[in-house]
Amino acid sequence: MKSFYIILVSLLVITACDNDLDQFPPNLADSTSLTEFDGILNAAYFYQHAGVTPMAVMGDFRADNAFMDEEPYDEFDRFGANLTDMEEQFFGPFYTGMYKSILSANGVIENSTVATEVGEAKFLRALAYFKLVRAFGATTINTSAAPSTTDGSILTRQPASDVYNNVIIPDLNDAIAALGTEIVNGRASKLAAQALLGKVYLQTGNYSKAEAPLAAVVNGAAAAGISLQAEFADIFGVDNDLNSEIIYATQVSSSIVDEYGFSEFWSWSGGLDTKSLRPLDTDLVAAFDASEGDLRRAVTIDTATMASPKFPQTGGPDHDWIELRLADVILMYAEALNENGSAAGTVLGLLDPIRMRAGLDPLDASVLNSQSLVRQAIQDERRLELAFEGHRWFDLVRTGTVDAEMGQTVDSKYHVFPIPESEVLASFGVITQNDGY
Repeated sequence: MKSFYIILVSLLVITACDNDLDQFPPNLADSTSLTEFDGILNAAYFYQHAGVTPMAVMGDFRADNAFMDEEPYDEFDRFGANLTDMEEQFFGPFYTGMYKSILSANGVIENSTVATEVGEAKFLRALAYFKLVRAFGATTINTSAAPSTTDGSILTRQPASDVYNNVIIPDLNDAIAALGTEIVNGRASKLAAQALLGKVYLQTGNYSKAEAPLAAVVNGAAAAGISLQAEFADIFGVDNDLNSEIIYATQVSSSIVDEYGFSEFWSWSGGLDTKSLRPLDTDLVAAFDASEGDLRRAVTIDTATMASPKFPQTGGPDHDWIELRLADVILMYAEALNENGSAAGTVLGLLDPIRMRAGLDPLDASVLNSQSLVRQAIQDERRLELAFEGHRWFDLVRTGTVDAEMGQTVDSKYHVFPIPESEVLASFGVITQNDGY
């Protein structure tokens, strides 16, 4: 159910203006005068909406799964300085929404005495910062519900390592300690925090630390009611929201107007936006061609329209955005095991249920008998399993395979996206722009 997205949440949120850390106009109700914080927590969930479509576009249209075909949107495929032109539709709403979610989460963390509320808020704050640091690199850190409006130094961007080590990882460990494994109405749970922590460690290249939280999710999934869907198609579409495979999703409802006022993710992948009427990259078609008999193909790509039907147009405005699902976690766990030196047979065996669901045979460990071969097999499986779910570009960056997979040399400064120019200007240059933009 999506009952916690209530219209009254707008009366309780901490709003932002000019710079997303400011609080002007003042809150209608100061957080110190409140005794219940579920409304502010709901706001932290709500503001995640603004990141859904930007992350979907960054994850697939920047990579070799999809492309733009209208100026200036094809800058996503050019890896140059002009990507700043996309601020209004992508980077601005995303940046603003994440910091509003963070500010709301801070209010709960500082003031609520309900352990589970604080745990959920810490998960959401970690999720928002994880998205920000993957997209932009060094990031402004604010962990206060009432940041100073006179000391501009708070806006200074902090190194990505500091964001991970001082905010994201501690928040997720606290969320793991505070939350239960039961998933209630699609809200954050212990399993979601463990899955995200494993993903964070993979992102930072710390495979040894990634293994334990990912193993906890894979091994604890059944007891928590989490399982792979029998049919790949049954993961997606509005009728399948919050199905058994979903560990965490940002819930979307057409009855709740969010801050993102442009074409939604399902429109982009489906070729329903004029900026990309035939978005499907032929490279992804070739990848499916190489996976003969793959049942995921018909769900993921349509070569007649050169678009993706993965998120059907019917019910589109109510599609949840899947942040974490079991197949993703299994593939991440397999990757961690492989990088930590586990035997090929052990690692590849984890992929069997995913491949069998796709109508494919198990992979042969006697053929894929080296760490590098298993690594490539996992990357290939992730691409086909998770296409148009916002993963591809970030997978390429973290595995160092951008140039090899994109078929060109891409300057590493374009592995991240431009900070919204409006934020740079509003901070009088305290917030600096990424190199190359």
